[in-house]
Amino acid sequence: MPQITVDYSAPLSEGFDRSGFALALHDAVVEIAAAKYEACKTQFRATEDTTVGRDAGGHAIVHVTLGLLAGRTDETKVRLTEAVLELLRKHVNTGEGVALHASAEVRDLDASYRKFDA
Repeated sequence: MPQITVDYSAPLSEGFDRSGFALALHDAVVEIAAAKYEACKTQFRATEDTTVGRDAGGHAIVHVTLGLLAGRTDETKVRLTEAVLELLRKHVNTGEGVALHASAEVRDLDASYRKFDA
């Protein structure tokens, strides 16, 4: 915990500072949600095809999902998602003529969540 997944349109690969974003996001999660650095894990998944509405071109999507152990207030979750969006503004450069659609959500991990480190 936290389990962080970042889905993003593959054409953003060169303009998305993923490492810088992840490190800044871990700082935010520690500060806002009282997580520990060593528990922050972020995975990036590039998606090849993006369609928005009736338009299959000129758009890019980034969606960040943060899975946290239950117990954070709704206010904490909102602060965290707002911080994610601000960090995306700083770390994603779409280039000319590309509309960026960025979103984030915080979910409580299910009570069945377990992990191990080897």
